[in-house]
Amino acid sequence: MARTSLLARSPFAPSFWRSPVRGTRFTALLGVVLLGGITLLFVTGLLSYAAYNPNLAAVNDKTPDKGILGFYLFDWPTDPPWLYRLTQGVHVTLGVTLIPVLLAKLWSVVPKLFTLPPARSLTHALERLSLLLLVGGALFEFTTGVLNIQLDYLFPGSFYPLHFYGAWVFFAAFLAHAILRTPTALRNLRRMREPSQEGGDEGGGHGGPGEGATRVTRDESDELAAPAPADPTVSRRGAFGLVGGASLLLFATTAGRSFDGPLRRTALLAPHGGAEPGSGPGGFQINKTAAYAGIRTAETDEEAWRLVVTGRTGTVRLTRAALRAMPQHSSALPIACVEGWSTSDQWWRGVRLRDLAALVGYEDAPDVFVESLQRRGAFRHAALRANQVADPRSLLALDVNGEELTPDHGHPARVIVPGAPGVLNTKWVTRLSFGGVK
Repeated sequence: MARTSLLARSPFAPSFWRSPVRGTRFTALLGVVLLGGITLLFVTGLLSYAAYNPNLAAVNDKTPDKGILGFYLFDWPTDPPWLYRLTQGVHVTLGVTLIPVLLAKLWSVVPKLFTLPPARSLTHALERLSLLLLVGGALFEFTTGVLNIQLDYLFPGSFYPLHFYGAWVFFAAFLAHAILRTPTALRNLRRMREPSQEGGDEGGGHGGPGEGATRVTRDESDELAAPAPADPTVSRRGAFGLVGGASLLLFATTAGRSFDGPLRRTALLAPHGGAEPGSGPGGFQINKTAAYAGIRTAETDEEAWRLVVTGRTGTVRLTRAALRAMPQHSSALPIACVEGWSTSDQWWRGVRLRDLAALVGYEDAPDVFVESLQRRGAFRHAALRANQVADPRSLLALDVNGEELTPDHGHPARVIVPGAPGVLNTKWVTRLSFGGVK
């Protein structure tokens, strides 16, 4: 008897869930928003993967043993030069903006996770398993994504393979769920246009208790509605407004990371919000400092540093003075990173990568393997495709915005390539191996 009474007061009892806001129409609208938003997230995530040119070299791809999941359809282009800035900015900003919608959707269906018996049939068991993968995958992807953009690498391993494989598990479950549930969601949305039979405002009155809030009559056909709803404290329109307002707030406090100047200071929830690092020509955003990367001044001064360039005709060692004696070119290019932040165009000046390739025997620019003095962190090495090397805007930059590179921006020399993720724009370059990509 006591056991029955305890069960009746537990989450496994339908009467435990009493919010009148829950209902298939409420869930359906949230589901349709997530259907479009998560699909766009997945597409922009695939584009981010492609931007690393993963099939070019192992150092570019941090997802080993990916098999058919690592399909790769095209070489990442250099035009438009702001392409990665756009796609990754959308990916990160949209992901943060959707968090309230995701949490509201999970809240709206949480009673279904406690229904008894756990599995009524094999088909029902498989459906429940897919839901666990969907819910677990969603929480995992959004949590690791938020930690990554905050630069809090608290993962039991590298972010890249965790987020990559987690995305495939989540999206497979999401796709199966969408195929099964979208027709129902659309029917429920059509019903929302019909006059409500429930009284009040679809799941609650406009006011709180004592302000004329109307008790809702339960729709017996609504599998998500509470069997014995409590008095409403907020209407469903109010609940939608709360979710939408929370998403708008997250958007407003995140999107500024993709801009310079005053707008960046609105990115309060982003590690790259607030004041720019330093001032003057080098006062634009960075990710890793020279100190973090283990760069020592003794290695980068004029006497010690040499750029080693290898290729078809052998090896050339160049000082900064020798590089400055070569034809100098300028490019106006942004920097955009996987964490979602970016800068506007900066004016870079230095030697074209294709001119350095010609110096070691290549008339047509080949792929290049770039090595850095950096000692800590990922992407100490990177590979660039021939189309990136051949672009006349791709430089081994010595200056930015009219002044010599600062140590944090890659002094004595760094790569800058249109459209490439920030980690492929290697700083503190010490060696270029043309045609030596493996």
